[in-house]
Amino acid sequence: MEVIRARALGAVPHGFLGRRGGVSVGGTAGLNVGLGSADDPAAVAENRRRAAAAVLPGATLVTPYQVHSADALVVTAPWDEAARPRADALVTDRPGLLLGILTADCAPVLFADPAAGVVGAAHAGWKGALAGVTDATLTAMETLGADRGRIVAAVGPCIARASYEVDDAFLARFAAADPANERFFANGRMGHHQFDLEAYVAHRLAAAGVARVETLGLDTYAGEERFFSFRRATHRREADYGRQISVIGVAD
Repeated sequence: MEVIRARALGAVPHGFLGRRGGVSVGGTAGLNVGLGSADDPAAVAENRRRAAAAVLPGATLVTPYQVHSADALVVTAPWDEAARPRADALVTDRPGLLLGILTADCAPVLFADPAAGVVGAAHAGWKGALAGVTDATLTAMETLGADRGRIVAAVGPCIARASYEVDDAFLARFAAADPANERFFANGRMGHHQFDLEAYVAHRLAAAGVARVETLGLDTYAGEERFFSFRRATHRREADYGRQISVIGVAD
C-alpha cells in the first residue's frame, strides 16, 4: 500500500492513498473505496479497513456522501456509513475519528491546526472549489478553536492542467466569479483550455489566510498505475471507475 504524506502536515496522522494495496479486481482493481461503485461491497469494505489501519490503527473511518457542494460538517461521533450525511468537507477535534474524502480526479485537501488539535478534510472538485468548500472548512475548524493563521493544508493527487481540458463556458464561470481566475487556464485547442485545479485550490487557501499550503503535483489522470481517474475511465468508455481516499485524524 502506498500512503503519500505531506511535509506540511508533519506528524499529524494523515495520508493520500491511491489504488495500490487493495483487494478489488477488474476495472476497479486495487484499493477502491467507493461505496457508489459497482465493485464487490465486501472488497470495498476491506479496502476501507486497510486504508484506515495504515494511517491511524484503531480509529473509526467516517466519510460523507459527497455532492460537489461547499458544505462542511463538524464531526463529533461516527455515523452509519449507509446513512452518510451529504457534505463535501469534514472537521473534528475528537481522537479516534479518521476523516475520509474520496476522489477520482477532484482535489483532496487535508487541513490541520496541530496546536488546537483540529483537523479537516475537503473534497474540492471544480464546483466545490469555486463555491468555496475550502473556505467553509476553515470556518468550521475555527468553531472548534483552530486559528487559520496556524492551519496548514495540503492538496493531494488530482487531475493536472495538462490532462484537464475544458471549454469556453467552463472558463467563463470562473472569470465571472473573478476575472483574475483566467490565470489558472492555459490555451488549448480551438474553444478549449487547460485548467489548473490544483493551483486554483491552493490560491483559494492562501487567499483565505492559510500560511502554509503544500501541493503534491500528482496527476491522477496520467498516473494510471497509482491512481483512479473518472475522466480517464470516461475517455475509455469504461463501465465503472474506482475511488481513492485521503484521510486525516487526531492522535490520542
